[in-house]
Amino acid sequence: MAALGDLLALHADLGERETFHVQRLVGQWQLLADLSFADLLLWLPTPSDDVAGTPAFVCVAQCRPTTGQTAYLFDEVGSVVIGERAAALNVALAEGRIFQEGEPDWGGDLPVRREAIPVRCDGQVVAVLGRDSNLASARSASQLELVYLQSAADLSTMVADGTFPADTNVVEQGTGPRAGDGLIRIAKDATVLYASPNALSALRRLGVTGNVVGELFGPLGSVMADDPLRAGDLVSAVETALGGGDPGSVEVSGGGATVLFRALPLRPAGEPLGALLLLQDRTELRRRDLALLSKDAMIREIHHRVKNNLQTVAALLRLQARRVVAPEARVALEDSMRRIDSIALVHETLSVSVNESVEFDDIVDRLLPMLADVTDSKDRVAVRRVGSFGSVPAETATSLVLVLTEVVQNATEHAFGDQLSGAVTVEVRRDGPQLMMRIIDDGAGLPPGFAIDASDRLGLQIVRTLISAELGGSFEIAARQDDLRGTEVVVSLTVADGDTVAK
Repeated sequence: MAALGDLLALHADLGERETFHVQRLVGQWQLLADLSFADLLLWLPTPSDDVAGTPAFVCVAQCRPTTGQTAYLFDEVGSVVIGERAAALNVALAEGRIFQEGEPDWGGDLPVRREAIPVRCDGQVVAVLGRDSNLASARSASQLELVYLQSAADLSTMVADGTFPADTNVVEQGTGPRAGDGLIRIAKDATVLYASPNALSALRRLGVTGNVVGELFGPLGSVMADDPLRAGDLVSAVETALGGGDPGSVEVSGGGATVLFRALPLRPAGEPLGALLLLQDRTELRRRDLALLSKDAMIREIHHRVKNNLQTVAALLRLQARRVVAPEARVALEDSMRRIDSIALVHETLSVSVNESVEFDDIVDRLLPMLADVTDSKDRVAVRRVGSFGSVPAETATSLVLVLTEVVQNATEHAFGDQLSGAVTVEVRRDGPQLMMRIIDDGAGLPPGFAIDASDRLGLQIVRTLISAELGGSFEIAARQDDLRGTEVVVSLTVADGDTVAK
């Protein structure tokens, strides 16, 4: 199904402002559908093949009510009506008024009462809003339903006036409370005329008890929030709506509960009738948000402590290495220290991240200079990265940083000896989940008869184990091609849940 903007461009010659007004209406029309207990259909005039020139209309959007039964079993978007079915739509379009005089339609699967509301923008009718009610679900109206229907009639008149939705720069899509979440109707003198049962329940959770009908909203609103500033924002929002403005939503917390309020002006035909105040209890939602924030903070604190502990272990190894006399033992301790430092880099990055993935480029750019420093090759060997790793999950990052540490350290230590100078390049290409890393040096190359399967070097054994068991990838090491001096290591693996970066 095409987007609304595409359908408007296809079936109507609307300007940018008119298109935006229609999109705002569709973004907020769920409220009108719920208050009307009716389906809403957005109709645009379209050329007709009828010889009599009878206008036809095409449906470009549809909204079903959440407060009653739908009048349509199937989606009506894309359907075209003509003749008698389009008569009400044509009156609304041509005369610019709400058409309600038609008889119910008893010819379909369900009996339907059809009304047509002109959608006006800057004084011009740009579309027609069909309001179709399923008469099979009709029943005696309660006080709640009467208030809903009266409020729907007022908003419908405002649609025909071009004052609903409000002229803002934002297209809201289903945001804010719905009518069924809680509704308060406020008179133009700020007196509460009606409060739905769900609204009363939300108010009681905020600490407002007793019957609020007949009370001024100002004193009620001032005691709803624990924070006086938020209470003032709520009262100010209602006053703005009573003055004809659209203040947007205000969330207040009080008595252990959190409720979202949205005030809407009611000014049909320019006559100030008061305001609608919609309520939505968000206590449980905010509790879950707080729990998630606490969990995220705890996870970051764990990573921070792990990083500190790893750095402490590395410092202890450094002290021990200074006291060891045997060269082989000192080298082994220094290698272990570098491996621990590289893992600590991952946890340090995760300790300031809001999720369990890391931007691996930042880690690599800190790791490579560190490896050049500790191997005493900084002045002779240039180590650089080409390409981008993108975002890497934490469980992959730890193993991958160890692989990179071992391979780069091996290149800087063994490819150039104590005299040669050159470069080690980490080339990476990321294509969706596929990652290929090439570590290339222009050093002395592999020794004669080298075979990776026969090598007893601990670093290579660590790399092979990590790639096969932890990363599920492949690992190759060989002399550079095209008769170039040096060695090339290729690592290929699949990385889940990362950015689709290709460099």
